[in-house]
Amino acid sequence: MAATIRIQTAPEPGAATQEAPLPVTLAEAVPVWARIAALSFGGPAGQIAVMHRILVEEKRWISENRFLHALNFCTLLPGPEAQQLATYVGWLMHGTRGGLVAGGLFVLPGVVAIMALSWVYALYGNVGLVAGLFFGLKAAVLAIVLQAVIRIGQRALKGPVMVGLAAAAFVAIFFFDVPFPLIVLAAGVIGYLGGRAGLPQFKAGGHGGGGKVLEGPFLLDDHELPQERAAAGPTLRRLLTWGAIWLVPVAALILALGPDDVFSHVAVFFSKMAMVTFGGAYAVLSYVAQQAVEHYGWLRPGEMLDGLGMAETTPGPLIMVTQFVGFMATFRNPGALPPLVAGTLGGLLTTWVTFAPCFLWIFVGAPYVERLRGNRALAAALSAITAAVVGVILNLAVWFALHTIFAQTRPMTVGPLRFDVPIPSSLNPWALILAAAAVMAVFRFKLGMIQTLAACAAAGMALRLAGLV
Repeated sequence: MAATIRIQTAPEPGAATQEAPLPVTLAEAVPVWARIAALSFGGPAGQIAVMHRILVEEKRWISENRFLHALNFCTLLPGPEAQQLATYVGWLMHGTRGGLVAGGLFVLPGVVAIMALSWVYALYGNVGLVAGLFFGLKAAVLAIVLQAVIRIGQRALKGPVMVGLAAAAFVAIFFFDVPFPLIVLAAGVIGYLGGRAGLPQFKAGGHGGGGKVLEGPFLLDDHELPQERAAAGPTLRRLLTWGAIWLVPVAALILALGPDDVFSHVAVFFSKMAMVTFGGAYAVLSYVAQQAVEHYGWLRPGEMLDGLGMAETTPGPLIMVTQFVGFMATFRNPGALPPLVAGTLGGLLTTWVTFAPCFLWIFVGAPYVERLRGNRALAAALSAITAAVVGVILNLAVWFALHTIFAQTRPMTVGPLRFDVPIPSSLNPWALILAAAAVMAVFRFKLGMIQTLAACAAAGMALRLAGLV
């Protein structure tokens, strides 16, 4: 997802005369990457801001320009850009090993936390206070998704053409069930052609920061070259190596278990998802929810909100919610395995095929990143994709609202249009009240994400204790 981060910085007194930071070994870098991982709450914007504060301002490992250029590259890739940015900077500093350490540590806290919460949910999710907690989280997540629509819309919809792309994306996915990958592809092609033609409507904004840029020196200044250069031979080796790391386990599962086994379905589905996760977690969740709930039947509609609530309240990329989906899919279809063992393996499999491609994109593409500087057509394609993503996230907000506030929906067909409508008698008044309160907290009182989630979770548990939900 192309998260536009406006980094406000001011030069520290005497910054220009500071001594250059001493070289950092990989062992010395590990605690810093672990600290960044532990603080990686709040979605990509918050995570990137944390990295900027620690890597650029505090440690002075990388210059402002290099940091922003790396971020620009990562926004062009499918997958969570914050994790890929950590991988990129780790690669710049210590090569492939550094990228593995930085990118791996970035997701490790989320893997552990989501796995523990998945166990709790599978064992006790419909019991007492746990059910109340997730009831409250659903309401808060609705407000957070709506906030994401508005924030990204303000940033991306610069003119009627971009608004039109967002509207077209919403109509395509909500009324016609057009797959998310096709929407991304179509928007990217439109933007690329518009950029090639030099149309001003497709001009992309940068990630620049307001305020002054921090002055050096830095460990990696603007003139520093990466350790690994772009060359055909090493690039092919990296492509084959990481392609095998990603896809050989998928092929082995299909051969061993057959293409119709749930583990094969999980491996193939989330491998395909890793190719099209432009727009960040909120955008791709619409695609995941559509497939996991309606096509595969792995989850019930409200459970996607439960999983997103887990991901919102734990460190790491929001896309970690996919681990919960993989866990529940295999937990409920364990075959010969004990359900919890199957769920654990399914969750880890999902994480593997979700993040292995992220390392592939960085290790293969990063040596060529300088060639992307100033490419207006690629920037315009990204700008158009971001606009379309606004419509996709709006669809996600509507979908979540329907299945949270109403217990039941029914499909309606009007000509070629097919969409779900709520059954009025299934309205849950407490869900509506909590959702409205969460919206007020976020938009009227500017309450933070963690505070909103905590308050709604506490309210949900209180309602459960009172026997109202």
